[in-house]
Amino acid sequence: MSAVQRHAVVAGAGIGGLTAALALHRKGWRVTVCERAPGPAAVGAGIVLAPNALRAFDAIGFDIGSAAGRALPAAMGLRRPDGRWLSRADTAALAARYGGPPLAVHRSALTDALTAALPAGTVRYGVTVTTVDGADGFPVVRTTAGDLDGSADLVVAADGIHSPLRRRYFPDHPGLRHSGETAWRTVLPAGASPAGAATAETWGRGERFGVVPLADGRSYVYATAVAPEGYRPADVRAELLRRYGTWHEPIPALLERIDPAAVLQHDLYDLAAPLPRFHHGRLAWLGDAAHAMTPNLGQGGCQAVEDAVVLAHLLDGAGTGGVPAALAAYSAARCARTDAIRVRARRAGRIAALTHPLAAALRDLAVRATPAAVAHRAMDGLFDGFTLPAGMEGAPKGVGTRW
Repeated sequence: MSAVQRHAVVAGAGIGGLTAALALHRKGWRVTVCERAPGPAAVGAGIVLAPNALRAFDAIGFDIGSAAGRALPAAMGLRRPDGRWLSRADTAALAARYGGPPLAVHRSALTDALTAALPAGTVRYGVTVTTVDGADGFPVVRTTAGDLDGSADLVVAADGIHSPLRRRYFPDHPGLRHSGETAWRTVLPAGASPAGAATAETWGRGERFGVVPLADGRSYVYATAVAPEGYRPADVRAELLRRYGTWHEPIPALLERIDPAAVLQHDLYDLAAPLPRFHHGRLAWLGDAAHAMTPNLGQGGCQAVEDAVVLAHLLDGAGTGGVPAALAAYSAARCARTDAIRVRARRAGRIAALTHPLAAALRDLAVRATPAAVAHRAMDGLFDGFTLPAGMEGAPKGVGTRW
């Protein structure tokens, strides 16, 4: 660490931004997080932390299980609307293959735990980063509460899928692409799902429904449907019952328990094309701001966690003058992996959202016919692909490490 403590400003207190803040804090940085929301989110959805994200958290010494619970479903898989399984994997088998199973938690539990691990006052709520000037030198961060005092050694743009900082610094980028689908998400109280329920996604024709038991006993449920951009039904419960009410149990019972006011609906987007890089001078992008992807592989948040940990790792040992070079190394380390996953998620979504009866039937047959070993190998690049590149001082720490 340099003699003068380096200062990082993070725009956005989502999972990626808070993970970056914690990782940098544990490397000796002073961190300021600016979050436009007036306070911590009390509602929200769940997130499945795949083994690659959990390994990234391990690399910075953060244990989400201690805050969000450790209960695990017995199995994970895909089903048909009539309840028949298309594929199924025991959690124990996943743990044996990847060193640990995925962990599903409420997003607010994760962000609360990350915030609690930071020094008090690190996160400034109700403050939006409007622009960053002078990113090629020492950036000046302008916010709705005025300019932050002094310049920053580093600015992390974790400002989400509609990132204003991405639009400013990449004005010729085509931006977002609508996937053709919309999604509903909510979290139900403990006891909503049967004891020992599996994590399952059910595929119909142009419609999907997912049930994810969370580590604290609650249930995260979500649904997707092929729909025009901006489609918003007047009666959410009636819409969901119309689409999924005749599907296998426990889906109808879960739909009866939802609170329509607590259901989030968002159209699904990804980046229409990759960014040419994830940095500009002393400004770095991560998470959805850098590589927005559809949720079809469950990797959006997981890749944000990887981004944050790799970013802090490469900045460790890079003095104030070495920040731009460290960010260039961060781009080199992250662009190819995240874009490959973005493209793969888009393709998976197209397959899952097939609407023609024959095409959907052939899809289901192909999934059922795929041997488990082949399906596992297809996931190895995601779940077993987290690496830390060489540090900026050239020391062997973390070189090619597979956690």
